[in-house]
Amino acid sequence: MSHAVILAHPNPRSFNAAMASAYVEDLKAMGQEVILRDLYALRFDPCLKASEIPGPSAFTPEPDVLAERALLAKAEVFVFVYPFWFNAPPAILKGYVDRVFSMGFGYEPDVGGTRPGLSGRRLLSFSSSGAPDAWVRSTGALANLQTVFDHHLAAVCGMSVLDHIHFGAIVADITPEAVGTCLDQVRATAREHFATPR
Repeated sequence: MSHAVILAHPNPRSFNAAMASAYVEDLKAMGQEVILRDLYALRFDPCLKASEIPGPSAFTPEPDVLAERALLAKAEVFVFVYPFWFNAPPAILKGYVDRVFSMGFGYEPDVGGTRPGLSGRRLLSFSSSGAPDAWVRSTGALANLQTVFDHHLAAVCGMSVLDHIHFGAIVADITPEAVGTCLDQVRATAREHFATPR
């Protein structure tokens, strides 16, 4: 199975980067195919261009978008790894979705609207926040984000949502033991969904 892991955090030593690495390493150990797209390391431009907006005029994805689509074409599972900033994904991830998962990849034009372009694919998310997990859940912040980001994207593109694992109270002075426990959960999630029964 092929996985595209999309990391959206500017610090290569962040907890989010560690989550992405743990997921990638575990999947590779299971013999799965994995590509990692570190959006900040790639200096991905999240700004949607006027020429990339579907409409009556010519619709022309930029070369960087076409390159990403070519890399993601065989992915059966899309994995987003990101922090909550103001209870939403970082702008670079939202821009990546706006540009890469738009018309011609995530969906196609159809009579009366659009038709999904990624039917049968799956979406898995790992996120973190500085706010305590209980607060993120009790205020509805996590549920609201899942509605407007995970479930909406999946519905438009024809994907199914596997899971959204969130870690709250991730702060600069988190203990190595706590980080290790969280990363064990990331690995366990990978094995739960993708380990081949023996």
